[in-house]
Amino acid sequence: MYELGPAFDNNTVEEGTNILISGPPLSGKRHLMMEGLAHGANGGEGSVIVTTRDSSDRVLTDFESLLDNPEDADIGIVDCVTQHQGRSTEDTSRVKYTSSPVDMTGIGIKFSEFVEEFYTERNITQNRVAMDSLSTLLMYSDLQTVFRFMHVLTSRIEDAGAIGIHVVESTAHDAETMNTLKQLFDGMVSIDEKQSLTLQLPGTA
Repeated sequence: MYELGPAFDNNTVEEGTNILISGPPLSGKRHLMMEGLAHGANGGEGSVIVTTRDSSDRVLTDFESLLDNPEDADIGIVDCVTQHQGRSTEDTSRVKYTSSPVDMTGIGIKFSEFVEEFYTERNITQNRVAMDSLSTLLMYSDLQTVFRFMHVLTSRIEDAGAIGIHVVESTAHDAETMNTLKQLFDGMVSIDEKQSLTLQLPGTA
């Protein structure tokens, strides 16, 4: 079982669970996602963050601010932004780069490398994965392509016994798109402008 921590009303979910956080701009979705990962990281779990919106530098800074011992945490960031902005990059132990948010094959490969490394080389059996955000993927690719990619990603998270916390901008997409995406997830968290949460998680009433 994975404990989600105070930000998620101390709910727990089974391994393999994928959760979608949806809300309007500036509602705190990204911070909520990071709190969900940090709760695990502070307990010795691995964290993999796929960022299609912010550079890995910013993600690392924001995430480490939530950690008790940032230098000891097992963190992997798949950065889809920095190369896309034309800056030169080189993979490190904490950051792997893909060419852009369109490169979903690359995202999948780099994500799998981190998860495999955490399991086999670092012996970390519990990992949390974040995708920030689906909305950026949808800006660059059509719904069908994103759906197929996310179907593979959520399946890999499930197979790895990890959990996934994924973010989408609720006001950026029509109802049909949102309903299509929701099929991929086991649980839903809606957050409004006042940062009020509505939790629909498996195993909770």
